[in-house]
Amino acid sequence: MQRVSRVRPADYARTRNDLGGAATGLSPYLTHGLVTLQEVLSDVLSRDPLPIDHKLVYEFGWREFYRHVWAHRGAGIFQSIHPGPLPDEAYAPQLPLDIRQGRTGVPVIDEAVRMLYATGTLHNHARLWLASYVVHVRQVHWRAGADWLVSYLLDGDLASNHLSWQWVAGTGSHKPYLFNAENVARFAPLRWHSFETVIDRSYEELEQMARTARRQLPKGPVEAGRVDSVVEPMRLHRPPADLVPAHATPATIATTNNLLVRGRTVWIVHPWALRPPPADLPEGYVTIGVYPSEYHRDWPWSEARWRWVDAAMAELTPHRWILDTESLGAALVDASGVRTVADPHLPEWPADLDPAPVLFPLVERSCASFSQWWSRATRGIEQAGGLL
Repeated sequence: MQRVSRVRPADYARTRNDLGGAATGLSPYLTHGLVTLQEVLSDVLSRDPLPIDHKLVYEFGWREFYRHVWAHRGAGIFQSIHPGPLPDEAYAPQLPLDIRQGRTGVPVIDEAVRMLYATGTLHNHARLWLASYVVHVRQVHWRAGADWLVSYLLDGDLASNHLSWQWVAGTGSHKPYLFNAENVARFAPLRWHSFETVIDRSYEELEQMARTARRQLPKGPVEAGRVDSVVEPMRLHRPPADLVPAHATPATIATTNNLLVRGRTVWIVHPWALRPPPADLPEGYVTIGVYPSEYHRDWPWSEARWRWVDAAMAELTPHRWILDTESLGAALVDASGVRTVADPHLPEWPADLDPAPVLFPLVERSCASFSQWWSRATRGIEQAGGLL
């Protein structure tokens, strides 16, 4: 909670667009359930009241709006919600190697890739620039970029990540998000500045580029020079062997751990609910950490993310398994009960689901835009404290 206590809403609102601004740094902790939006807002409001339309509260709203869209569209969030500037087939299906290796020659892009690999984090403005370059300058399909980025972000959330890429691409918003070298110079350090590159153009020129199918990327003088590349980290479908013991396989879990769960209530912690068990569990319960192998088969992580998440999970339990749903059911067949926190990243587990924590009132009707959702979720609420 020390990170939460350092949040300064006024500084955040004033400097949030600057790469060196007062970002909260809470996103990985929110994504993985170490802290909830209610806890953050409650702590912030204990120091200062905020109006409902404060920039910080808006950002909390975007997180829950994307979950709202996911709840209504399901796997549809992984497809273009509506046409963008060009038909889907006009975009390249794979992310080019020079982008993945940080050697495009456009400093803002190469610096963003380096920061992503080195830290697992990336300022929201840098994410927008990176996505816009990939989709509108290089004309690569947004899904290729979104799938790549979510693997390396410590806060990688499928709804927030993929729907943000759709917002940039113009397939989930009314117009494409564009940026130029002047915009970068306004908000980023000097080494990120990208004058005399392909993005050193007017917005009118960039708009025309985004709406015109091209076979080749227009080159600027900087791109013509040699640029050192960075090694792209591996993406892993399983945790490193030293994290989840080799004996934690479906067959051995179903036998050697039978005594661990027999006749006991099992509380499952998973990568999106890394928090202590609730107080209403019966005496003698056991906590087990589970990585859903179906999810990780489709969405690999970097080693850095595996280690970040597992360090948090290890604080809660020494028992950590990676299993598919069928194997999990077999391992827990003798338990007296199984509970966990619901989350859309999870497959259909054999467990009773506690509702996921939310901050805003439920909006049952599907909303096509954030503004529509926001007006319904905050109707009648003038102060942020009304959400609590």
